[in-house]
Amino acid sequence: MFTRLSTAAMLTLAAGPALAHLDPAAHGSVAAGFTHPVFGPDHVLAMVAVGLWAALQGGRALWSVPAAFVGAMVLGFALSLMGMPLPLVEPVILTSVIIMGVLVAMTVQLPVAAGMGLVAVLALFHGHAHGSEMGGAAALAYLTGFVSATALLHGAGVLLGLGLVRVAQGRILRGAWVAVATLGTALVAFG
Repeated sequence: MFTRLSTAAMLTLAAGPALAHLDPAAHGSVAAGFTHPVFGPDHVLAMVAVGLWAALQGGRALWSVPAAFVGAMVLGFALSLMGMPLPLVEPVILTSVIIMGVLVAMTVQLPVAAGMGLVAVLALFHGHAHGSEMGGAAALAYLTGFVSATALLHGAGVLLGLGLVRVAQGRILRGAWVAVATLGTALVAFG
């Protein structure tokens, strides 16, 4: 198990951020929006972690935490298109990987509204970053692509979390997300 996690960590760190995105002007904007969160290690880790954490929370959080993330991400996208700046967008995105990794690793339980608020704040920055990459007439198509990919990654995290909680009572899940929090720290340090 440790060898697999170590290998995954090394491969994740070796991925270059420039490969994470299709140029919206050169490619179909839905495809560019969809590939942005799918090929960026920081985005994949954060999106899957939101789903995992929602699975650990259970109950209403299972759907409301990922929905709050997606809704706030769309708001961040709109703010960016309107020209409203947010400070420290990229550092907050990288830090969100650490925050979500720690929440999952420590199985932090919060009231549903607090969990929704926390992920919404992080999502605002993710959405703003997406919006700053895309503008003009193709923005809606780009938005459709990255919202779809984000929802799929959240869903994958929920399914993975439900499966791991059922099989291992969370032990494997917590260990894996200690590694994710560590990877997030490395992305911040070397990103």
